[in-house]
Amino acid sequence: MPDHLKSPDPKRFEVSRATLWFDRFMGGAIRFGGISVIIAVFGIFYFIGKEVVPLFKDAAVEKSGSVATSTQPAVLGVDEWGEMPFFYAGGEQVVFADLATGAKVEKALPGLAGLKVSALAYDAVHGRVALGLEDGRVGSFLVSYQRTFTPDGKSQVVPSLTEEPWFTLTHGAGPVTAVNYGDSGAGRVIVAKRGAGDGSSVSILRLGMKRSLVGKGKLSLLEEVDVSTQLAAEAVIVRASPNGAMVLVGCENGEVDYFIADSNGISKRQGFKPFDGVAPRQMDFLFGGVSLIMTAADGQQEQWSLFRNDEAGERLFGQTKAFSNLGEGPVIFTASQRNRTFLTGAGRDLSLRHSTSGSTRWEGTLDIDPAIAVLDAKGEHFIVAAADGEARRYEIHDPHPDAGLRAFFGKVWYEGGSKPIFQWQSTGGTDDFEPKLSLTPLIFGSLKGTAYALLFSVPIALLAAIFSAAFLPLEIKRVVKPVMEIMSSLPSVVLGFLAGLWLAPILEMRVPSVIAMIVLIPTSALLVGYSWCRLPITIRNRFENGREWLVVLPFLMLAGWIGWQLGPLLEQWFFVYTEPASGRRIADFRLWWPQVTGTSFEQRNSMVLGFMMGFAVIPVIFTIAEDAISNVPKSLTAAASALGANRWQVVWTVMLPVASAGIFSALMIGFGRAVGETMIMVMATGNTPVTEWNVFNGMRTLSANIAVELPEAPVGSTHYRTLFLGAVVLFAMTFVMNTLAEILRHRLRERNKIV
Repeated sequence: MPDHLKSPDPKRFEVSRATLWFDRFMGGAIRFGGISVIIAVFGIFYFIGKEVVPLFKDAAVEKSGSVATSTQPAVLGVDEWGEMPFFYAGGEQVVFADLATGAKVEKALPGLAGLKVSALAYDAVHGRVALGLEDGRVGSFLVSYQRTFTPDGKSQVVPSLTEEPWFTLTHGAGPVTAVNYGDSGAGRVIVAKRGAGDGSSVSILRLGMKRSLVGKGKLSLLEEVDVSTQLAAEAVIVRASPNGAMVLVGCENGEVDYFIADSNGISKRQGFKPFDGVAPRQMDFLFGGVSLIMTAADGQQEQWSLFRNDEAGERLFGQTKAFSNLGEGPVIFTASQRNRTFLTGAGRDLSLRHSTSGSTRWEGTLDIDPAIAVLDAKGEHFIVAAADGEARRYEIHDPHPDAGLRAFFGKVWYEGGSKPIFQWQSTGGTDDFEPKLSLTPLIFGSLKGTAYALLFSVPIALLAAIFSAAFLPLEIKRVVKPVMEIMSSLPSVVLGFLAGLWLAPILEMRVPSVIAMIVLIPTSALLVGYSWCRLPITIRNRFENGREWLVVLPFLMLAGWIGWQLGPLLEQWFFVYTEPASGRRIADFRLWWPQVTGTSFEQRNSMVLGFMMGFAVIPVIFTIAEDAISNVPKSLTAAASALGANRWQVVWTVMLPVASAGIFSALMIGFGRAVGETMIMVMATGNTPVTEWNVFNGMRTLSANIAVELPEAPVGSTHYRTLFLGAVVLFAMTFVMNTLAEILRHRLRERNKIV
């Protein structure tokens, strides 16, 4: 039998053991790799979630100690560690109680021997107890603590008392019935009320330190002013700000009078009524001395802060927040010495509240009737004491009081602001800085930067992809496409460097030229194309199909040159700034824009970003869109041409609809490239968190914010976790956009599934 008729040897179809082993190995490796990727992704989600979830937890409070004394406390204070509170009822003795052992220590104030204390106030920030006496004098003493260590290594808190000078009031008569002390270090102020009823008076004393050649100097009275005649009614509450610059007096008719005490003297600045004529029952400053919390007799509680109604106006008090009403009973209030948290309540019901977000961090009911309360300096404990001297200590776990949905995504009325705003400012120059952690400006900045980048890149990239796939000769396309792909490999930091140091200064000086070029170049392209189509066929046939760009290019270059040269003339004609004072006219777009629009003009702005970010995004969109258009089956384009369609009709009616899914994917990948860009955003825009679409100012994006601030954020802090929350928001934005894009892409593909 001939060889070609013989049956093939079955062994020819057997697969070698090595091949089967390698196939199984590779299959297992691929499965292992896929599972590992999934596990890694879920691990990333777990890590990010672990950092973000604590931001949205409420405060936790639990009892951690108690002590009983026989002192009926008019003043209650505590050391910064919350271990040894002191109780003072107005006599010679100050009682210190160790919460760990229950031991009590009494320390005497010799200067008070035989004197009757008629008014008291406590400043927890400075550890100062202000005193008013029956004989019309006012003074104070300091309570300080020091941690020491015994030879066996155990630590203990040692308290001490320091008496301060006394000052005799020269105005009014009778005992001091209310007193308060403010201290900024350089300047101090005491406000005191004498007597009661119609014969009462209120005096403000401004103190200063007279320095000598040696030693610290002596505290002396600089000025005493009787402000009784300037009050609307009898004073019921007097408060001096912690910085020693302000005095507020609450009157029985519900008006609060605001006085300023500075080197120019003491003067009244404002009178306001927080509760429609109802006298305030409580009025105390928050940390920083710019805002105060006031509570009315019916339990209403509001925050009033200093701010300017306009740029030239004076800083006056206005209501910025309203809190939920307190219940019935004596009002308890104590402010944190670290942030804008405060403990308040009525009767046995207490709550921790935060003034920035306006949220309630914790609510609870105690097992005693509190008469007074205090927060330690670290904000880790609060101590409440009953009228009989029994005290309880409670431990607070609230590491992120500044956090919350409203703080991150809502408008917040920050101290000093004239209205609620979205603002990101995570750090400040002083300890009493109020963190502003709104992510809204960062989300807006991400969308703004992406929008301007795509506005520049999408038309250029798509038109270039269409021209390259449908019109450009093959030998030229083989050069153009690799060059475009190489453009995508340019480092972002290089592009950002060029944008910030080279492009931004040029565009700053030649904005009218850029505007003219943006108008003239597309217009000239349309006019040249229209004129080309009207030329005789004999002339057009001299250029091979796809080489028409050789005709168009010189006109585009000419239009660009004309636009660049025309810019200064346009600036002189249309963009003239008029000086308000002299009326002098200056041709300068940088000055004209803020005057006409009321918005800022910055060198590093959205226009610079749009050009440079667009330059980075163009290669991505071009490459994918060009591939999608080029892969349209030739049979479809040939059929359309056979039916009489010209080249543009083939592109518009056949190639673009069939390639629409791929083109849409190119746009979404370009969007992802733009929204996740970091270095160009940081270097080209000024990195300022603003919420306006002004093309001549910058923005701050989520990605740039994370890159800039994460290295400086303390691990585990609210700032640190908020940056992780920004990463979650960035992921959510891209996930939603990609999901919608995939749905639309699937529908486009189904519509054109003929291919």
